[in-house]
Amino acid sequence: MGSKKKRSPKQPTKSQTRKSQKKEPKPSETPSKREKKTAGISLPNPRSEKIANEIRKMKTLTPFAVAARFNIRLSVAKDLLRQLEQQGIIQFVSRSRNLKIYTPVD
Repeated sequence: MGSKKKRSPKQPTKSQTRKSQKKEPKPSETPSKREKKTAGISLPNPRSEKIANEIRKMKTLTPFAVAARFNIRLSVAKDLLRQLEQQGIIQFVSRSRNLKIYTPVD
């Protein structure tokens, strides 16, 4: 295959000086990490006018779309959609193995 490349006499000294010249970044210079926002766990009030208006604006309702819109967890969004269906605000359209699709009632 081939042997290891031989270094010239100056190369090891150059690499040592480069390592010693490297500075560790100060804590103030490092970019701060953004804090990750956690999605809400509590179920929003399904009878709220704000939620009802937002839901009526949406063409189709899926748990993911509701969770993204209201910044809640998927499990909470599924519960919210079930409650809204029981109240008659939304109508069940279709389902697959993992996904339920709803539409707002006009």
